[in-house]
Amino acid sequence: MNEHKVSPPMFRAMKQRGEKIAALTAYDYFTAKIMDEVGVELILVGDSLGMAVLGYENTLPVTMDEMVHHTKAVARAKPNALLVADMPFMTYSTVEQALHNAGIFIQAGAEAVKLEGGEPVIEQVRALVAAGIPVLGHIGLLPQAILETGGYKIQGRKPESAERLVQDAKLLEAAGAFAIVVECVVAEVSTAITKAVSVPTIGIGAGAGCDGQILVSNDMLGQFTWFTPKHVKRYANLAEEMRKAFAAYKKEVESGKFPGSEHSFQ
Repeated sequence: MNEHKVSPPMFRAMKQRGEKIAALTAYDYFTAKIMDEVGVELILVGDSLGMAVLGYENTLPVTMDEMVHHTKAVARAKPNALLVADMPFMTYSTVEQALHNAGIFIQAGAEAVKLEGGEPVIEQVRALVAAGIPVLGHIGLLPQAILETGGYKIQGRKPESAERLVQDAKLLEAAGAFAIVVECVVAEVSTAITKAVSVPTIGIGAGAGCDGQILVSNDMLGQFTWFTPKHVKRYANLAEEMRKAFAAYKKEVESGKFPGSEHSFQ
């Protein structure tokens, strides 16, 4: 067994030592391989692949088959990072459904699953953990609930909302979640959540007070340039580099410059 392999208990230990957790999404083999080379601790095969890869408007159309396909691809990279798979919309409505579908993800190579929500999914979380399947919680903005909430809205601005988020985090911790994603929550509330639980919080648009951070890789690489959320920092501009490369290729093909003799067989 790889001595550097990240496991769920390591995240609680990282929090206790004050070490920040770096997490990113990946949907394919080579991206996961590169992330692992730089030591990212958690790789999430997110249902964000709906927008980032498949061209959907949101995460709701993403299916189990699509998620399993991409989970298998990432798993082939055999990352040292903990590999977590997002359970898509309406695939964990009951305890039985959650156990069945989470089992499919584990067989596909995932090492944990992520569920959205607090109190409404506590029984599912408890059952999964009891079955030996690690769970990453997710509170705050819930992309799978946008039809109910009316869109993507910042969470925790009202006292009752902030209090509910803290309580949901405590419930997830008690149910056995090894960490909790906190999405688009005002920074002050995220810090309060982080202090209220002993398991690490992993923020996305939730300020610097969380124990770690996660971003959608396509956003931070500048591949998806048609819309950039406020919480995203671009670390590269790959879309522009791709445009330049595709345009240069097209021009050289049209002019006859490519392929040259060095690219031809004699």
